[in-house]
Amino acid sequence: MGHDHAHATAGQRHRGRLVAALAITVGVMVVQIVAAAVTGSLALLADAGHMLSDAAGLTIALIATWLAARPATDRWTFGWQRAEVLAALVNGVVLSVVGTVVIVEGVRRLGEPAEVGGPLMLAVGVLGLIANLVALRLLSEGKDESLNVRGAYLEVLGDLLGSVAVIVAAVVITTTGWQRADAVASIAIGVLIIPRALSLLRDVARVLLEGAPAELAVDQVRVHLAGVPGVVEIHDLHAWTITSGVPVLTAHVVVSDDVATSQGYCAVLDRVQECLSGHFDVEHSTLQIEPASHSREHPEVATHA
Repeated sequence: MGHDHAHATAGQRHRGRLVAALAITVGVMVVQIVAAAVTGSLALLADAGHMLSDAAGLTIALIATWLAARPATDRWTFGWQRAEVLAALVNGVVLSVVGTVVIVEGVRRLGEPAEVGGPLMLAVGVLGLIANLVALRLLSEGKDESLNVRGAYLEVLGDLLGSVAVIVAAVVITTTGWQRADAVASIAIGVLIIPRALSLLRDVARVLLEGAPAELAVDQVRVHLAGVPGVVEIHDLHAWTITSGVPVLTAHVVVSDDVATSQGYCAVLDRVQECLSGHFDVEHSTLQIEPASHSREHPEVATHA
């Protein structure tokens, strides 16, 4: 038993911000590629490569929010909401690959430093820093609501830190002439990328493997529901996430025999769903109400979580 709910996913609510961040990212990426060719800077090229992965990730994220908005059907009963999670998975994989390639090439450049034009490298680094700060501000509101937006936010954050590394390397090269600073900066960019990619992939895995939402303590849910008047026991309790901001819960709710009437069932169902939505922000729940006598006659049901 339960209610049917139509949800606008967190990613959909921040679609406009994703579009603006994409426009900024593509513009800066083009400038960085041209500047990298002119200056010979690996750090700039690494940051441009990261920007390219950002642009691809943001494009995938936007496509995913469009897919997630498609209505549910008899074949796709939750619609395409999980497309946003798959987009975050792609972002995480791309980030991991880019970070690894940048580190390997940076290590190679340490042994074979190239001549780099510091002043232009510095100017482009500052431009990238400003652009990334604007993009971060655009995405900050949605990063805690949507894995999809969070993936985009983490990529831009990595770019911002990469821009800082580019600026530092450019200052060192301009003031001291130490060309290996460019390779060191590119390695630093790669090191900044990898942990964020792994963090995103870990959260994506939780959703795809249908683990309980990180913010939902299942033991507390069980205690709260068991405390609802008329409820004797809770079993077969399962919680997972369809996409960011859309937790789902199912449970068998055992009620005392004295409330085992149609009116009593409805009262308990309303109280349980009010508890779930009020205390745990779970709006989509499917609950099976059964009398205590049924559980005694079928004790095997009590063996489930």
